[in-house]
Amino acid sequence: SKPSQTTSQNQSQNQAPQIHVQVNLENVLFTVLDKKNRLVTNLTRDDFHVFENGKPEKILFFNRETNLPLRIGILIDTSNSIRLRLHFEQEAAIDFLYDALRPQKDEAFVVGFDTEPVMAVNYTDNLDKLSQGIRSLQAGGGTGLYDAIYYACKEKMIYNPTPHPYLRRVLIIVSDGRDNFSEHSRDEALAMAQKAEATIYAISTNWTGIRTRGDKVLQYFARETGGQAFFPIEANDLSTEFKRIANELRSQYSLAYAITAHDGSFRKIKIKVDKKGLRVQAKAGYFAPTS
Repeated sequence: SKPSQTTSQNQSQNQAPQIHVQVNLENVLFTVLDKKNRLVTNLTRDDFHVFENGKPEKILFFNRETNLPLRIGILIDTSNSIRLRLHFEQEAAIDFLYDALRPQKDEAFVVGFDTEPVMAVNYTDNLDKLSQGIRSLQAGGGTGLYDAIYYACKEKMIYNPTPHPYLRRVLIIVSDGRDNFSEHSRDEALAMAQKAEATIYAISTNWTGIRTRGDKVLQYFARETGGQAFFPIEANDLSTEFKRIANELRSQYSLAYAITAHDGSFRKIKIKVDKKGLRVQAKAGYFAPTS
C-alpha cells in the first residue's frame, strides 16, 4: 500500500458534484554519490529521470530535504562467529543511535540474532532503554541472518495502511553475513524487506580485508534496497561507518510518481541523473499493490 493523492474536478461552473480520482503513488528515497563516494545534495527535480520496468514515468513530487520520521531497526549478530567483536559492535551502535535518532520524532528497535532473532528492545525513542538493550546482548550459537531480516521486516516494518506522514524505514545489520541456521532463504528475506520498503545498511564484521561470501550477501541486501554495505578494516572503524549512515539518512532525495500496475508484480525502478560522474543509490523496485 502506498500514500495516495486525491484530485477533484468540477463538472461545470456551478457547484456540480465533484469527481474524486484516487492516484496511488510510488515513493522512492534515494542518495546520490560522486566518484569519490561523497554525498551530492544540491540537485533538483530536472536532474533526474525515473523509469519503471524500462518505461519513463513523470515525477509528480520531489524533495531535496527528507525530514521524514525514521523507524530504525538495529540487527546485531550475536553468534559465536563474532564473539570477540560484539563489544565494539554494541558501543558503535549506541553511538549511532545517539547521533541519528531524534526523540519525539524517530523510533528504533533492537534485535539480537544467533540461531533465532530475539527482540531486545521494542520501538522506542528512549536512548537509555535502547542502550541498555544493546548492552544486554550476549554471544553464542549459530547464525540465522535471513530469519532475522525476515522477522524484523514482517513484524516491525510493514504498515497497513501506509502511515501518514510517510515513514523512512531503515534496517541496519551488523554481521559477518554468514548464515547457517535460517529457515527462510536469502531471496525470501529480501522480498520481505522490499514489501516493508526497508532500506538496508550493512556493516561487515569481517576484518580480514578479504571479501568473503558473507560480505557479498550483505552487499546484495544493501544494493537491492537502496542502502550501502560498509567494510571496516578495524574495530575502531565501526563508529566511522555508523556516522556515515547517520549522515546519509539526512542527505537523501525523495520522488514520487503514479502507480499504474495493480497486479502484485515486482516492478523494477531505475533513476538516472543527467550529470556525469554521479551514481544514484536507490532500491531495485517494489511490489505493486493488488487493488
